[in-house]
Amino acid sequence: MAQTATSLEIELQPTQLAPFPSDKETNNTNSKSPFPVLSYARSSAIILPVAGVNFLNTLGSGILTVALPTIAKDLDLTQEVLLWPAAIYGLTCGCSLLISGAIADVVGRRPVFLLGSLLLASFTLGCGLARTSTEFITFRGVQGVAISFCLPSGIGIISSSFAPGQRKNIAFACIGGGSPIGYAFGLVLGGIFAESVGWRYGYYLGTACSFLFWGAAIWSLPKDAINTNGATMWTHMKGEIDWVGATLASTSLALIFYVSAVITGSAARIGDPVNIALLSIGVALLPTFVFWVGRQEKLGKPAIIPNSLWKNVAFTSVCLTVFFTWAAFNAFGYFASLYFQDVQQQPPMQTSLRFLPTVVAGILTNMVTGLLVNCGVLMALADIRWPYWYAAFPAIFLSPISSDVLYTTSMLIITSVFPHKTQSLAGGVFNTISQVGNAVGLAVGGVIAATVALLSIT
Repeated sequence: MAQTATSLEIELQPTQLAPFPSDKETNNTNSKSPFPVLSYARSSAIILPVAGVNFLNTLGSGILTVALPTIAKDLDLTQEVLLWPAAIYGLTCGCSLLISGAIADVVGRRPVFLLGSLLLASFTLGCGLARTSTEFITFRGVQGVAISFCLPSGIGIISSSFAPGQRKNIAFACIGGGSPIGYAFGLVLGGIFAESVGWRYGYYLGTACSFLFWGAAIWSLPKDAINTNGATMWTHMKGEIDWVGATLASTSLALIFYVSAVITGSAARIGDPVNIALLSIGVALLPTFVFWVGRQEKLGKPAIIPNSLWKNVAFTSVCLTVFFTWAAFNAFGYFASLYFQDVQQQPPMQTSLRFLPTVVAGILTNMVTGLLVNCGVLMALADIRWPYWYAAFPAIFLSPISSDVLYTTSMLIITSVFPHKTQSLAGGVFNTISQVGNAVGLAVGGVIAATVALLSIT
């Protein structure tokens, strides 16, 4: 079964990433190798649309980071829902990643990726055409579902196309590099458009890029070799996907994400009976999920995330590191933008320029090795009268280093502990953890900001 995880399938030992075989060695494997032999041109053609989706994922975030105050004024976003366009994206994406990854492993990664790319293009256009805050937030939510189809299936495509070695490392580095480049374009375009023709043109341009990458994916992505053994695809989906586990995990995450998004705008709402009930149910479903997947694993049935995986020290350590790193980095970007525009009264274009060190550091990080610690704490010590270079510049420059290095190393570790058949699910696990970190980071940051603002008034 595609998701059955037993001690025979997963070696619960610390993951060894080096030494990797060279491309020459991996290209000379025998006919039993599950990896195709690819030319450099063919390899580049496969990497391009997958890296392009990562580019588009952060392009929207970059645009929103800088243009959020302008969007809020244009669409009448109140303080309570100011961060909802960012939070809803993480909510819908985070609770859809596991199930979309599992489906991609069964029905094929290519069709799931193409569907997600098409939906992403369509609802990016919807964001640009939105006339009310409700429409904009709704389209951002559907964008999150669309990108959840692309991210795990894209990781599965890369993992199944490249054998462990230098070329696979480069492929993951290119995908990781797409994030800072997309964020860079988003920051700059968000500032330029917000001050000139309007923030909507950032999403129009994003729509055009989305359709271009969708077309490239149709042409370049390899077809899936799926052996159905005469059974229908629905039969395979029924028997090889842990639907109960996926539903428990997705429901729990959805409830926790929702409450996190609600309290981001107003910390006092955590005491609302509805929010208390939803949060309690979401938390209660977590041990239920653990019990269910443990039962599935003992019975030799598909388990969406086998409990035995957490015995792997490398896997568990990476997951925890990804969670805390993404929690800090994502929240830092949005609150730094609000600091520049709402506190220092900088226009959108000047805010964009202040974020450019993030881009440079992000691109350089994906070209080197090593892991540095985030220095966002510098912004907590900043005086609003200080010049940009005193605290904001080093904080902005160093903020993406940890997350960008983590992307490549984390994907290599996480995909190595999952069976070859479930590489899309492995990508879903990584992206789910990062989205949970995003949601928690925004919620905690929002609560702290609201509390400090209230205390300063009183």
